[in-house]
Amino acid sequence: QVQLVESGGGLVQAGGSLRLSCAASGGTFSANAMAWFRQAPGKERECVATINWTGGTYYTDSVKGRFTISRDNAKNTVYLQMSSLKFEDTAVYYCAARASVIPTTRSNDYRYWGRGTQVTVSS
Repeated sequence: QVQLVESGGGLVQAGGSLRLSCAASGGTFSANAMAWFRQAPGKERECVATINWTGGTYYTDSVKGRFTISRDNAKNTVYLQMSSLKFEDTAVYYCAARASVIPTTRSNDYRYWGRGTQVTVSS
């Protein structure tokens, strides 16, 4: 059983930066594909970024060039560095782990989820 705990959310002005962290425990972290999802009020949950066990990454178009996902397998932690934040980035951000080394962008493919951390960008 994998437990995920996110941290690092908060209130930031447009143009600012935040770094989210997701600490994992249980299971074999290095064998899990990891992802960050977000959900804004009234909207569906969307995949923001994924990372496989070797560090290969995917980003949704709206965050390319602004967000960076990374992982530290020695610390069982995945990060999301967010820069040039926009009002539309406001959402609850969730860390997710898949019981596979292959990441996908479908939320149903991820078995383990954190409780989420709120990111609010003021315009």
